[in-house]
Amino acid sequence: MSSTEKSRSQSRILFVKNINYTTTGADLYELFGKYGAIRQIRIGDGAKTKGTAFVAFEEMVDAKNALDHLNGYHLQERYIVVLYHVPSRQAAKADLAKREADLEALKQRHNIGDAD
Repeated sequence: MSSTEKSRSQSRILFVKNINYTTTGADLYELFGKYGAIRQIRIGDGAKTKGTAFVAFEEMVDAKNALDHLNGYHLQERYIVVLYHVPSRQAAKADLAKREADLEALKQRHNIGDAD
């Protein structure tokens, strides 16, 4: 794996999902902090982000160690899913949503309906 491929697949930032809604930042600091110095934790609080969090480590090796040990970990009655944060995936999703909205606007402007 080249260094470019490695940097794409690994990150200092982990995306955590399937978190119990009652889990606090302090709970995550306690759990993830066992694997290295944490720069920041952000817990999702919106309708689409509830039950998720981002955990940013100071060092990439600590993030990898946490991912290796905590993916599938049972925390507060939930099995959490821990993944590397890949910003390009989010950008791709946003781009796709914009293109779909543009397509829908064109269909409406030209009075084109979906085939039934």
